[in-house]
Amino acid sequence: MSLSVSLTAVPGIPDVQNGDDLARILGDALVAADLTPQAGDILVIAQKVFSKAEGCIIPLSTVQPSLEALKYAEKLNKDARKVEVVLRESSRVVRSFKRPDQNEGTMICEHRLGFISANAAVDESNFGEEDAAMVLPKDPDASCTVLRAALSARFGIEIGVVMTDTFGRPWRLGQVNVAIGLSKVPATIREQGNVDAWGRPLAVTEPALCDEIAAASGLVVRKDGKTPAVLLRGLDWQPENSSGADILRKKQEDMFR
Repeated sequence: MSLSVSLTAVPGIPDVQNGDDLARILGDALVAADLTPQAGDILVIAQKVFSKAEGCIIPLSTVQPSLEALKYAEKLNKDARKVEVVLRESSRVVRSFKRPDQNEGTMICEHRLGFISANAAVDESNFGEEDAAMVLPKDPDASCTVLRAALSARFGIEIGVVMTDTFGRPWRLGQVNVAIGLSKVPATIREQGNVDAWGRPLAVTEPALCDEIAAASGLVVRKDGKTPAVLLRGLDWQPENSSGADILRKKQEDMFR
């Protein structure tokens, strides 16, 4: 049982470019900061650096909006090219709306990876390019696994990797980091069948470990700080073959669908 953990934003990470060796860049930054990974450490890394390294940036000048995109753009006062990118990243639009006090409306979408988010996680900020949109990696779990394997081989230890993105939450203000890709880190910890401190059996308790880790990383990362990676140390966890999809609620359990 972990009684304390440490979270350290990794300094000295340069701007990542398409085709960069992310494992080498992060490994070098860890060594330079005297943060050489130890067995059981978890690297928590923002989606943006994966997307940049994998070329997931789309110049909007190359996007031809569909008729569906044009309709949403008119309704929501959005750039039709960005709407088209959102639609391409989505399996369905759950809802779209624009409040009178908003300049631009929002599309709540089911992403092709299965989660529900605003604008299918398509982003236009904090990646250093104008008139472009950033999308998520095609396979966040695979991206995490490649990185974890390279770093584990370099340092001769086993670590975990969590890829994060920033989501809003229904009925709550603000945004938090959540996990969208995993390598070896459990998505949840199943407590069903255990007992609480008073000996009562636990029937439904299942902490969302990957999202707790992702959210905690946000405590030491600033949007203007260029620190997209956080080293988590001291957590008691057991590696397993996990996936970001493991945190998604099954559709037959969705009371709001």
